Amino acid sequence: MAGAASTDLRALRDRPFELLCELERRSKVALAGASGRDVDVEEWVGIGFRLDEEQFIVARENIREVLMVPALITRVPGAREWVRGLANVRGHLLPIIDLKAFLGAGRFVGQRDARVLVIQGAELSVGLIVDEVFGFRRFLDSERSGQAPQTLVHCDRFLDGAYERGVENWPIFSIERLERSEDFQRAAA
Repeated sequence: MAGAASTDLRALRDRPFELLCELERRSKVALAGASGRDVDVEEWVGIGFRLDEEQFIVARENIREVLMVPALITRVPGAREWVRGLANVRGHLLPIIDLKAFLGAGRFVGQRDARVLVIQGAELSVGLIVDEVFGFRRFLDSERSGQAPQTLVHCDRFLDGAYERGVENWPIFSIERLERSEDFQRAAA
């Protein structure tokens, strides 16, 4: 079998694009634990983050960028407590939201690993302070569960299922649900 596989790849030596496609297909087959030529493995990519001691994942396409927490955030008079204020990010004002405070799970206290997930909304960009960002996480469609687990940070209404891999469980935090939330839209106290 190994000889046949290497022969197939050698036959593609003069067609680099086709060779790369075949290598990608074989990688997906190996990742899925399957065999055969007709395997089509879909992959979902998200950004992992932590709130308190819990890990979550958000769809990659919902996040414009990840920033360090700005050193200077100007408080907005009349805004709710969870609105930390406005920060000047490369010449643009960015509203900064303390996600834990919004969820009623405590407040951001200046941890070194904390980051800001900048979401690109329909009308406005907003920065969400989280305790830590883990970077990209990739999951197979077969690892998705429609049921979201109960969370300690009280964000169940913003979850859209979970990805499960072995003992790891990654609840999917829905930016769309957050943006549509009436509580989130009412930032004025």
